[in-house]
Amino acid sequence: MTITIVITFCTLLLIAYVFDLTSAKTKVPSVIFLLLLGWSVRKLTVLIDLPLPDFSPFLPVLGTIGLILIVLEGSLELELNKSKFGLIGKSFLGALLPIIALAFIFAFAFRYFGDYSLRDSIVNAIPFCVISSAIAIPSVRNLQSHNKEFVIYESSLSDILGVLLFNFLAFNEVITASSFGYFAFQLLIIAVVSFIATIGLSFLLNKIEHHVKFVPIILLVVLIYAVSEIYHLPALIFILIFGLAIGNLDELKKFEWIKRFKPEDLNTEVTKFKELTTEAAFLIRAIFFILFGYLIETIEVINTDTFIWSLGVVICIFAVRAIQLKLSKLPLRPLLFVAPRGLITILLFLSIAPPKSIPFVNNSLVIQVIILTALVMMIGLMTNKTQKPELEKNQDTLSQGPQSLEIFKNKNSSQKV
Repeated sequence: MTITIVITFCTLLLIAYVFDLTSAKTKVPSVIFLLLLGWSVRKLTVLIDLPLPDFSPFLPVLGTIGLILIVLEGSLELELNKSKFGLIGKSFLGALLPIIALAFIFAFAFRYFGDYSLRDSIVNAIPFCVISSAIAIPSVRNLQSHNKEFVIYESSLSDILGVLLFNFLAFNEVITASSFGYFAFQLLIIAVVSFIATIGLSFLLNKIEHHVKFVPIILLVVLIYAVSEIYHLPALIFILIFGLAIGNLDELKKFEWIKRFKPEDLNTEVTKFKELTTEAAFLIRAIFFILFGYLIETIEVINTDTFIWSLGVVICIFAVRAIQLKLSKLPLRPLLFVAPRGLITILLFLSIAPPKSIPFVNNSLVIQVIILTALVMMIGLMTNKTQKPELEKNQDTLSQGPQSLEIFKNKNSSQKV
């Protein structure tokens, strides 16, 4: 039995790796294949009458660790310099405004059709308002760099802002001025914790000479996140600050105290740490979505009672996104289609206290919205005409011979002038 479990586990993860490899070519989000894979395993176990334990308690644990690693992976990829401030501003507004707009649209719909309190309606609405970085970031590898950077910033900030807003409403029975004051105090505390923890972790990353050095750092990051969550602090802010700080050491060299960490040597360790984080994020993400697919009941996917609601939610998501992109003066294609719901939607949905849950915001609605938004993204990316980045165009020009080389040189000279 042990060998069978090992073989099955390894086979499923290797299949997930193949999905990840081919998703850039097929432009089909790997999450769709992973969900189908998990669902197929469930059907196979029923077919051969193989009893398995209840895996549902593992879903929130895997989701939380996955969220930490995915936000960390995304923040390590981001460049933090003056040339990016405009993009960061657009990404922040692109993450915040749709969350607020969609939360109130869905909340008023829940309130109108179900006569629930506005607060409970907003709490149940927020999970559908957050873009899933776990699905969005791996799906945009083939896009041009500026579109890819926007998606990474936007989806990471969407995760953070969505969790912040959800926790603020979930842990405050009555919203008063003191609630906002306490929330501001929490932000101040997590900023201080993030600053101290980032310095400490950077020091360890640079000084540990043991052959095992990156796993303890990741474990400490998860531990700090978990302890912060116990005290209801916005812990994802720490993940974002830590990733941005160690991923942009060259931009921080102007501070005298940074030189004590020997940024040149630390950059080498950060590169290795980034590679390990990327692989760990893939592993946890794959296990999470396979397990989620395994736990899906077929009746929940084809539930006609919630399908109209799911369709309405998805239409609202992309309508608001189109308005947001127009206001930000960003191209509709392909960014309009990159608004998937996924891991963070599931985590927030599972975090809703039973007394606050709304009956028709159920498993079926969540699953259908996730699948529909993933399908829209798949169709949008498949129909998008991929343009070559400028570097690739220049390389093509160089490969065309001496005449093209001369044209390329003249072009570069005119650009310098």
